[in-house]
Amino acid sequence: MLFRSVELFLEGGPFMWPILLLLLAGLALVGERAYSLNQSQSDSEGFMDALRQSLKSGGSKKALDVCTSHDGPVSNICSAGLKRVGKGSDRIEKAIENAGSLEMAFLEKNMGWLTAIIAIAPMMGFTGTVAGMIFAFDAIAAANDISPAVVAVGISQALLTTAFGLIVAMIIQIAQNFFSSMIDAMVLDMEERSIELTDLLRDAK
Repeated sequence: MLFRSVELFLEGGPFMWPILLLLLAGLALVGERAYSLNQSQSDSEGFMDALRQSLKSGGSKKALDVCTSHDGPVSNICSAGLKRVGKGSDRIEKAIENAGSLEMAFLEKNMGWLTAIIAIAPMMGFTGTVAGMIFAFDAIAAANDISPAVVAVGISQALLTTAFGLIVAMIIQIAQNFFSSMIDAMVLDMEERSIELTDLLRDAK
């Protein structure tokens, strides 16, 4: 099976190599996103419970210590808001909003490159197929033979690049959809915790 796959890859012609590079680049980005998003996940509910207790017992300074001891976008957003305590609710909300924007940018890092690979891989495959068809018909004309066997071989080889390009796009698309659902869930959690922090600080006055 592996030998046949390598054989088909080589039969596909020169356009198979840039598609392979796109696959390798896509898998590298998928690995980076999987690691980063996994590191960004945290127990936000447990964190908010600890933050609530620290605000009641020690005020904003103790709450900041709780933020420092936790990693993740929610703790970073809460830390930004707590640093503005005493400077007005507008500045607190603005700090939380700015921190949220930065965290979203970090979560969505390299997602655009995945989208580009999903778009480019099939187009590269189609281009390889068109070029392969041109070469196939040139070979048919040179051989002065339009028998089904000759035509089928040329078309089969030309279509390999399209198949490979579509397979690469599907692999990266599945990963991107999974990451997008993770990011959406994390952004929703950040928004809920930001509102919760604002309410806590308002009640603490």
